[in-house]
Amino acid sequence: MKKIISLLTALFLLVTPLLASCTDKGTDESSSGTPAGTASDASTDESASAEKTTIRIGGLKGPTSIGMVKLMEDDETNSTANDYDFTVAGSADELTPLLIRGELDMAAIPANLASVLYNRTEGAIQILAVNTLGVLYIVETGNSVQSLADLKGKTIYATGKGSTPEYTLLYLLEKAGLDPEKDVTVEFKSEPTEVVALLKAQPEAVAMLPQPYVTAAQAQVEGLRIAVDLNEAWEAAETGSKLLTGTIVVRREFAEANPEAIEAFVTEYRASTEFANENVSEAAQLVEKYGIATAAIAEKAIPYCNITCMEGAEMKAAMQVYLGVLYEKNPDSVGGALPDDAFYYEK
Repeated sequence: MKKIISLLTALFLLVTPLLASCTDKGTDESSSGTPAGTASDASTDESASAEKTTIRIGGLKGPTSIGMVKLMEDDETNSTANDYDFTVAGSADELTPLLIRGELDMAAIPANLASVLYNRTEGAIQILAVNTLGVLYIVETGNSVQSLADLKGKTIYATGKGSTPEYTLLYLLEKAGLDPEKDVTVEFKSEPTEVVALLKAQPEAVAMLPQPYVTAAQAQVEGLRIAVDLNEAWEAAETGSKLLTGTIVVRREFAEANPEAIEAFVTEYRASTEFANENVSEAAQLVEKYGIATAAIAEKAIPYCNITCMEGAEMKAAMQVYLGVLYEKNPDSVGGALPDDAFYYEK
């Protein structure tokens, strides 16, 4: 027994200086700086990576996701401030329940739907930025439609029922002197790909499509042309606002818990949208890489997608006027009431 005690004592005396030496070394290195390439650096890098905030974000197969492709690429190479988990869907109906249930932290959705969700969730959703302006176009094969007034008596195939595309179209038809319930028939489909298929099967058909589906349809339907640019029609109607198509929204609970991650996201997303607008060919390759559209279609479509990152006071002013126009025509289009100031995310 005495031998065992003596052995333990000896081991303790041996280990104690080593522990003290390790402690002193760690203190010295933290104060003087560890040389690059040491084990301590690797440990620090791993720790920093582990501290990144994961943001689950949903986008649509269109301009909202085109604006995110550089962010997707940077995330893949681990060069972003946050870790991003992307979901790209065919329609807003797929993203909305995920957002409400807390399975997404952010989502790119139509501008009016952002207001609807804010009202329906009692303020649980906030708007971070406007990400696209006007991306809607009336297309046809032939030359029968030169203006919105020429749509009288026609069937218009479209997507976006209950969201920005529908309310934009109805508002502009009325501005053109048409009664949307009597003078035209608007037939909504769930996804733009269905509309493109109809245009292929019915050469005389007229449709309202967003980019990049306009370009995709033109590649498949000979003679298909842009008859009316709804962005131009909106400006001509002198609404006093820009035509706002898409937004980025965030769950308030997530935003309040992660203000630094939100600020980093906005910075990185803005850079991604600028990249898409300024480097069209490179962005088009990424659009294809992430399954949004082919590079050939994306390269032609991006200049017509009006991708942006409007935030802060500019975003708030634009949204208030735009939602006011929609509310005047149909309060339900914005969720029954105009959102208050808490709707707009502030740093």
